[in-house]
Amino acid sequence: AGKCGSCSMEINGKPKLACMTRMNEYESDETISVRPIKTFPVIKDLTADVSWNFEQNKRIIPFKPDPSQKDERGNYRMYQEDVDRIQEFRKCIECYLCQNVCHVLRDHDQKENFVGPRFMIRLAGLDMHPLDIEDRIPAIKEDFGSGMCNITRCCTDVCPEHIQITDNGIIPMKERVVDRFYDPVIWLWKKVFGNSD
Repeated sequence: AGKCGSCSMEINGKPKLACMTRMNEYESDETISVRPIKTFPVIKDLTADVSWNFEQNKRIIPFKPDPSQKDERGNYRMYQEDVDRIQEFRKCIECYLCQNVCHVLRDHDQKENFVGPRFMIRLAGLDMHPLDIEDRIPAIKEDFGSGMCNITRCCTDVCPEHIQITDNGIIPMKERVVDRFYDPVIWLWKKVFGNSD
């Protein structure tokens, strides 16, 4: 149970995977309400239209390794500590519970300005990958809305895979954006010496 992400719903108002929810968690006389996730339009019954998420995924530039990093046998080499740092993000089962509880997406309907926690994690995994050479930081700031997240950690709280979405993914991404665009020393350097990186 809890490996495909397809049974996301709100049970007694709390976003959960139905397959991971046990009846003994509730009192025997308690009324249990089961509703579709609220952030996305309902197709029918408990099925929500999460196709918006698929469109966001397509916007992200995929993994782009540096061909010059291949060894003599044509293989890429990485240190285990670098792999461990991003391995957590690969556990995502795309249940979209994090997207459902994100108040930027849910309460403010900012879907066109912010990709949400699921895709901030994907961007973090790509940006932290030791072999990836694509510079996504400008897009993370401008196109994907990293500044809109205000670190409530509600996405981390509902993740059935216990991914530390906020602390290990979103905050480091926000720090990279700040370092690049808002660091006063970098800003002064660019003013004095030009915009070369």
